[in-house]
Amino acid sequence: MSSRLNPYISFKDNAREAMEFYQGVFGGTLNVSTFGEFGDKDAPGADGVMHAMLETPQGFTLMGADTPPGMEHNPGTNFSVSLSGDDADELRGWWEKLSEGGQVAVPLEKQMWGDVFGMCMDRFGIGWMVNIAGAQS
Repeated sequence: MSSRLNPYISFKDNAREAMEFYQGVFGGTLNVSTFGEFGDKDAPGADGVMHAMLETPQGFTLMGADTPPGMEHNPGTNFSVSLSGDDADELRGWWEKLSEGGQVAVPLEKQMWGDVFGMCMDRFGIGWMVNIAGAQS
């Protein structure tokens, strides 16, 4: 897998509806995972979208999720740029540069779904998500 850069949108309890709408607009394949698939299936918000990815025939990739329970949703600032792939060295290098002088919200470390993931805001106020597929922490 090569590295990819794409938008990642946060929604307030309607990510599935929004991502299905975008699939209707652009076509393609939509994959959706819920919070309950990776945690307590009976917890509040378990049916919310933890991660959705739309890949279109034109080569577009759009990712999105519901804002996790307990986190604030701010329309207008609910957008990040996602970097993902399996080249751990390349992605870690970009993470180090992007997070330098910024704020780390989620440290780049192994997550419950098995990938290494981190979130930061760069020194210019842009949100970034980095996901290293199948990487070891």
